[in-house]
Amino acid sequence: MIKAGIVGGTGYTGVELLRLLCMHPQVELSVITSRGEAGKAVADLYPNLRGKVDLVFTEPDLVSLSSCDVVFFATPNGTAMQTTPALLDAGVRVIDLAADFRIKDVAEWEQWYGMTHACPDLLDEAVYGLPEVNRELIRNARLLANPGCYPTAVLLGFLPLIETGLVDSDNLIADCKSGVSGAGRSANVGALLCETSESFKAYAVPGHRHLPEIRQGLETAVGMPVGLTFVPHLVPMIRGIHATLYANQVKPQDLQALYQERYADEPFVDVLDSGSHPETRSVKGSNYCRIALHKPQGRDTIVILSVIDNLVKGAAGQAVHNMNLMFGLDETQGIDAVALMP
Repeated sequence: MIKAGIVGGTGYTGVELLRLLCMHPQVELSVITSRGEAGKAVADLYPNLRGKVDLVFTEPDLVSLSSCDVVFFATPNGTAMQTTPALLDAGVRVIDLAADFRIKDVAEWEQWYGMTHACPDLLDEAVYGLPEVNRELIRNARLLANPGCYPTAVLLGFLPLIETGLVDSDNLIADCKSGVSGAGRSANVGALLCETSESFKAYAVPGHRHLPEIRQGLETAVGMPVGLTFVPHLVPMIRGIHATLYANQVKPQDLQALYQERYADEPFVDVLDSGSHPETRSVKGSNYCRIALHKPQGRDTIVILSVIDNLVKGAAGQAVHNMNLMFGLDETQGIDAVALMP
């Protein structure tokens, strides 16, 4: 059994990790930390876990965390990097669901996240945990940077085109919509029901923190700088991301066949029939990304539709997928649930 610890188990990503890991046949939940809820039973905060998780939240403690085989950080940006070096020295594998190790350029990371990186020497070692790209590197990783939710949907949508040079990589557009859970569980007026219900807005148009992460993933795939416009939107739903992606085709190719071949062996990427319109509800609660392709009016503009559950494929589910790979398990174990409908 894999002994797993979770640092920051009280947020939406944390409880999603708990939901998935408590049902995983090869995982023993060992430690769940929360400074604010220390001493409280997990099931008292999240009654959906009653009868499944009998742990109590504890203060973060290096000794107890060091007894784990793997530690997940479901914490705000800047937290994991404080403890990760000591955990790695203790032989613990670390999966960070925040952004501390996603961006390789430390100066760029510090610019976007507004703080000094505590262990920049680990950025080169950290493996970016997108299994559809880095599967073999993930298997041997000690330190795993779990991708962000927007980057997951955008990268999976664009990658087949970028990898084959079929589109103009200087003019990529990612028009993305997210449910409110993406903002986290902390008190925030902008995330209140009365503020978000029956409304729809763009935000962070001048620049969102996920922009450099997406750009890094695309540039790694194409081997050169890309031009990307990324605009996120907030929509009045709890879960889900819908990424509508635009690119101009510069080489002829059967796009449907390209995507089906690229993702043929990927257990969690579902390429729909040409002309389909994937819905966020079709992936709710699941680890799937569903993708469909369009070429409106037969012109050179390609429209890719990519949908995920931001808390599963965009966070906790992908983290468990990465853990499975890191420990040599069947990579679908514990995360092959069917989406919830309606």
